[in-house]
Amino acid sequence: MIYLDAAATAPVRREVLEAMWPALTQDFGNPSSHHTVGEAALRALDYARGKAAEVLGCRPGEIIFTSGGTESNNLAIKGIALAAPRGRHIVTSAVEHPSVLEAVDYLVRFHGFEASQVPVDAEGAVRLDALGAALREDTTLCTVMYANNEVGTIQPVARIGELCRAADVPFHTDAVQAAGWLDLDVSALGVDALSVSGHKLGAPKGCGLLCVAGRVPLEPVLHGGGQERGRRSGTENVAGAVAVATALSLAAGDRVADVERLSGYRDYLIDTVLRELPGTVLTGHRTERLPASASFCFPGTSGEAVLLELERRGVVCSSGSACAAGSDEASPVLLAMGIDRAVAQTAVRLTFTANVKESEIALAARSVVAAVKEIQSLRR
Repeated sequence: MIYLDAAATAPVRREVLEAMWPALTQDFGNPSSHHTVGEAALRALDYARGKAAEVLGCRPGEIIFTSGGTESNNLAIKGIALAAPRGRHIVTSAVEHPSVLEAVDYLVRFHGFEASQVPVDAEGAVRLDALGAALREDTTLCTVMYANNEVGTIQPVARIGELCRAADVPFHTDAVQAAGWLDLDVSALGVDALSVSGHKLGAPKGCGLLCVAGRVPLEPVLHGGGQERGRRSGTENVAGAVAVATALSLAAGDRVADVERLSGYRDYLIDTVLRELPGTVLTGHRTERLPASASFCFPGTSGEAVLLELERRGVVCSSGSACAAGSDEASPVLLAMGIDRAVAQTAVRLTFTANVKESEIALAARSVVAAVKEIQSLRR
């Protein structure tokens, strides 16, 4: 099997499991307990916080460990908007992850906020002129993802950060897909809050983090014992914190070499499919996209049929966001990019880990071509 659905989840790295093991066995205590077992757990938690902060270029105290990307996005959006809003207006984009869009919608429906959704171009990039025009005196938050989970387009986050700073608007970015592939230094990016999910990086599912600048007020979403400096109550998942911090650090250390190699694999895959299958639509930006992400629409096919044929040939991939699995509706991301609804329903996404081999990508490319031709021949 060739696994090309890493954007949905990546396998757990052995180094991460080894780093977690002490927190699951000898350092298993509650970090809030004032005895030797609890203090050992607290030291492991502090170690993880410091390790994550090194990658993000922030202070350890600005790291909040969470259950994953969805919680991080919800905490950032609801927490910043509700803590000290200078108004009741939020700016976001039309291609955000559901955990962002639904969190914004919650604020609109239950807290009287107004939301402006900035359009994107045909390649999925946010229109900076429209975003700048959307920022107002009463804008309390701008939230735009770093890289898209469906089409891989990388947003001009640093430029957006400049616009937000000029307007004095807090800026959050969902960096769940960007983590491990792109620079996450929050100062260089000009972001006030940044979300990460562990299971995209080689940590187990159920762990993540949110970095929030110390100057930014944050209302907790989970109330209780006041853990994580009062910002996220609940007994800390020490092993999960160690896991996401370790995975983040490992990915950052390998990033430069991996990006160069995998970008070549990605380009080979894209070039082969576009050359051998005339009429194929590449979704997302051709070059400003994640290095391990290729996505297409195959007019005249059924996306689901192509996926089944690919799996029969030993290639596992997806039609888009794993969070929309089972839905036969066209992707809102593709529709926002101006892709026809019928064409959008033929989408296929291929995303891979750093461990993928060149021979596997070559075989996957041939398999995609053969699978699409097979489906197209059956539909004639």
